[in-house]
Amino acid sequence: MRKTFLFSLLILLLSGCKKDKFTTAPQLKYKSANTTTLGRFQTLSLTLSFTDAEGDIANTLTVLKIVKRCPNGSDGSFVQPYTVPSFPAAKNQQGDIIVSYSYNDVNPLCSPRNDTAIFKFVLKDKADHISDTAVSQPIIITN
Repeated sequence: MRKTFLFSLLILLLSGCKKDKFTTAPQLKYKSANTTTLGRFQTLSLTLSFTDAEGDIANTLTVLKIVKRCPNGSDGSFVQPYTVPSFPAAKNQQGDIIVSYSYNDVNPLCSPRNDTAIFKFVLKDKADHISDTAVSQPIIITN
């Protein structure tokens, strides 16, 4: 019984000490935002981290903004690709992507003023592998 317990404990410790593995499909994680309350004429910068085993990230990150008060949940003016700058491909590549938007006085299809929004991100590589969806923390949009 004692040997079984020690063996199980050893396996548990060894499996918990594994390094993060790079995968064929890109891995995308939301890290942070420069603000959680966004007013008019301010800029929102969202930081994401990515990893990819082949280092063949495509140049487009798909971004969707979800606003609670919009009829379909989405502000139609905010479904867009975001261009990722080119960089040399390398095995086991990792890095950060910063996505920035300015909030101005233009009225979108569904006004997000005085509402809360979240941003969803999906990254694709050149072999058409798609990352899991990374989701931002709620961002309060004010007048």
